[in-house]
Amino acid sequence: MKQILSLAAAAMLAAGGALADTAVSFSNDWKWEGPAAPLLLALDKGYYADEGLDVTMDTGNGSLEAIPRVASGTYQFGASDINSLIKFRDQNPDMKVTAIFMIYNKPPFAIVGRKSLGVSAPKDLEGKTLGAPAPDGAYAQWKAFVKANGIDAEKVTIENVGFPVREPMLAQGKVDAITGFSFSSFINLKANGVPEEDISTILMADHGLDLYGNVILVNPDFAAENPDAVKAFLRATVKGFLETRADPEAAVKYVIAHNDVAREPVELERLQMALAQNIFTEEVMANGLGGVDMARLERSIDQIADTYDFTARPAAEEVFDASFLPEPAERAVP
Repeated sequence: MKQILSLAAAAMLAAGGALADTAVSFSNDWKWEGPAAPLLLALDKGYYADEGLDVTMDTGNGSLEAIPRVASGTYQFGASDINSLIKFRDQNPDMKVTAIFMIYNKPPFAIVGRKSLGVSAPKDLEGKTLGAPAPDGAYAQWKAFVKANGIDAEKVTIENVGFPVREPMLAQGKVDAITGFSFSSFINLKANGVPEEDISTILMADHGLDLYGNVILVNPDFAAENPDAVKAFLRATVKGFLETRADPEAAVKYVIAHNDVAREPVELERLQMALAQNIFTEEVMANGLGGVDMARLERSIDQIADTYDFTARPAAEEVFDASFLPEPAERAVP
């Protein structure tokens, strides 16, 4: 009888935990802030474990760090800006790291200024100093933003600033504007004492740039050898996003559990901004989470080419692989 029970238990494990020994690591592109809630919720509530995955997640320091981490195989998955990925693929044609899930359907790339310093519109940047961290995803779009808005770039002083001092420098008036993600820089400025009514947020997506934003990446060798694990990772991730949308107040607590210095009201506001402005857009509400419109992605690559000289321009299908996404019904937004 014991032998029969053991065989039955083994069969159940084989059916329900086929990926139980699959350990994977994920590199975020930034520290744990409100918009990371869907991933951390899925991790801590065991949604990845339910799919048979042993997942570890680490913070990062920008897309330019996250992409090579995944491309080299140090991490199997990661998050990064897809526009930075497009350029990376052009510069490193042998490293076929690929996007498999769109996070920010509308990118949060922004120029954030202070009205009291004379910055409310794109052309106001002429004659001003712009603080821009060199690896910043928003700053990577600067040349395209300049072209789209007729800015005389020679009249703008670019100061390479570190991420930690970016908002404090603007709050102190040491720079007139900064590049950054809208939800992060806006909230960080308020935390540095800048009144909300003095903050001007110039979203690049509202000023000529029809780009996508952050994506989930996968290492191509891992994906080829473990397609079921990649699909399982995305199934669990979708659950995290849908649950976060349904109850952001509960979801943000998972961020606080991973970030000792984060303040819950601040991260909740940051999360709610990202959900409303960048993640659950009209396109996502109509078509579901995670996918892209390939024609739109092709147009965005064309727009990158306006200010970037491709050696071998990648096609949209080379950059984004939709084959690992859950079925549309599983990604649909209720």
